[in-house]
Amino acid sequence: MDRREFLNAGAALSLLATLPALNAAAQQSPRKLKILILGGTRFIGPHVVEVAQAHGHEITLFNRGKTNVGRVKDVEILHGDRNGQLDTLKGRKWDAVLDTSAFVPRVVTLSADLLKDSVSQYVYVSSISAYASFAIANDENSPLGKLQDETVEKVDENTYGPLKVLCEQAAERAMPGHVTVLRPGYIVGPDDNSDRFTYWPARVARGGEVLAPNTPQDEIQVIDVRDLAAFTVMCIEQRVMGIFNLVSPPHTFTMGELLVDCSSAAKSDARITWVPAEFLEAHQVVDGDLPIWSHAVGENAGFALTSAKRALDAGFKVRPLNATVRDTLAWQLSRPAEQQAKLKAGLTPERERELLAAWHDSQPKS
Repeated sequence: MDRREFLNAGAALSLLATLPALNAAAQQSPRKLKILILGGTRFIGPHVVEVAQAHGHEITLFNRGKTNVGRVKDVEILHGDRNGQLDTLKGRKWDAVLDTSAFVPRVVTLSADLLKDSVSQYVYVSSISAYASFAIANDENSPLGKLQDETVEKVDENTYGPLKVLCEQAAERAMPGHVTVLRPGYIVGPDDNSDRFTYWPARVARGGEVLAPNTPQDEIQVIDVRDLAAFTVMCIEQRVMGIFNLVSPPHTFTMGELLVDCSSAAKSDARITWVPAEFLEAHQVVDGDLPIWSHAVGENAGFALTSAKRALDAGFKVRPLNATVRDTLAWQLSRPAEQQAKLKAGLTPERERELLAAWHDSQPKS
């Protein structure tokens, strides 16, 4: 998740020189580990469980038992609540804990303080929204967002990123030198019911005239949830600590490539109409209307230029965009009809027709 569409500690780099050899060893015969996941039944968790189980690891989930019950199979489940009801975690030992579900630092402190003698690694899923600005191309050393009042716990588009920063810091205070911070951008792929990425293959599959933002050359950055899961498990297996941006490398994917891949996967008769960003802005197209894309000017000039070098050097792999599109569309078509018909992000058919009509009307008549 990123700050714009919420809507949306230094790293132990000395280890990186040894990672190629460690990667090879881990792929051949990773030792069996016990991994605790806080949450684990929503988007990221099930994919991490799948990778970890394929590597022979033993998984325990800790959650309230209210969301997607039965979604994950063959795991131990402990019930409780992140917000103070942690008794079922006491007296247990794991090799690592993965925290995918904390948004405020107080909650991280509760779990990390309790687990600091029970695990040897705390993996926290943060966000690139942690950065103070997207006017520049950020790397892991870029300035971070701050809150004037660090006691605030209301999570909204303004506080989400700075709260993630405070969560990272809370984990590091509790377990100094034993924390892995993952800062993903748009997490996409099968099971992403935010519908931000899903909108595009679903819309192209519907066919007809499709409104696309600005130009085919406009850059985007995403991370397939399965690539996030693979890197997470690798970091646990190899005890890789530090901070890592997890996004596709800059200049890798574009909106044009995305829509070509959507057309190929859907085999639809969709016709793409590229509408300039200035026209869209003048017609009050807002965040969420055309998800994944951002107009790369001003405060968003570096939005799709976040560095992924540190993660790539550590073994992060990014699958081809067409594979993510294909599998996301297949998942979308497997959903209940009402979910397929009413997506949570993107233009409604009515709004898209309205904008396309206005665009065509604005063009000189031949």
